Amino acid sequence: MPQYGYFLSCEQYRPAELIEQARMAEQAGFEALWISDHYHPWNGEQGQSPFVWSVIGALSEAVSLPVGTAVTCPTVRTHPAVVAQAAATAAVMSPGEFRLGVGTGEALNEHILGDAWPPAHVRLEMLEEAIQVMRRLFSGDEVNHHGAHYTVENARLYTVPDEPVPIDISGFGPAATKLAARVGDGYITMMPEAPMVEQYRKGGGGGKPVSGGTKVCYGTDRDACVRTVHRLWANEQLPGELGQVLPSPKHFEQAQTLVTEDMVRGSRVCGDDVDEHVAELRQFADAGFDRVYVSQIGPDLRGFFDLYRTKVLPQLRQAG
Repeated sequence: MPQYGYFLSCEQYRPAELIEQARMAEQAGFEALWISDHYHPWNGEQGQSPFVWSVIGALSEAVSLPVGTAVTCPTVRTHPAVVAQAAATAAVMSPGEFRLGVGTGEALNEHILGDAWPPAHVRLEMLEEAIQVMRRLFSGDEVNHHGAHYTVENARLYTVPDEPVPIDISGFGPAATKLAARVGDGYITMMPEAPMVEQYRKGGGGGKPVSGGTKVCYGTDRDACVRTVHRLWANEQLPGELGQVLPSPKHFEQAQTLVTEDMVRGSRVCGDDVDEHVAELRQFADAGFDRVYVSQIGPDLRGFFDLYRTKVLPQLRQAG
């Protein structure tokens, strides 16, 4: 049976709101937390983007749940040596296991210092080298590294956990999934696609955890929920590589004019139908996922957590 967790959205909520949601999630019976790592929101309507490592520090005091990033890009905006220090400290502070989820990122967040935005295959090369650097630093030994993309000199992390931080790799296509299977401690993908899980398992992922996430909008008025999702998260319906290459929230807002409410209605669970919420998460279990995270988009957080505490999570666990 998968572990069911709650997905904290830094793009949509202020730090104090994220901490309160984490407390509510723990009280509702969720078993773990994911948290997004962004410099910008996807659009102005989402409206937030706190520094994730500060929020993780607060989470370590507020709840006892395991926490993971979904996902951090350790390649362009932030050097992998700095990400390694942040992740090691988070792991030391976390009362539950901390996992570092990593990916190749988006221009939206990573180009802000004026660096060139590399093509996808170069970003994968950078990610693999970044993982090598971080793993060496997690040992607590002094590291000197002169690679194709990164240089590290006389670097040592003095505050490290007893065990190296697990690194889960995000992949939405065959190349990234292959990399995750070869060098990751786990695999992250956001679509409940059994073939991707199978590729990961057969490619070397074996029994390592596969994690996925989804967003829903709980509310008693289905049409109002559809409008809320369309206003806040229409960006998720954009096709192809737009999500990786558009450089600013205003560009996403321009592209989102192509997304209709009917497209949202057919892609996201909206409303208070228990069976629909259960089915949304169960499809990840059916595809072979080990961990499934869900985020509430709409304003009725108390109603969402009550529904999941009393009906959705019990049904999912009974089925498992």
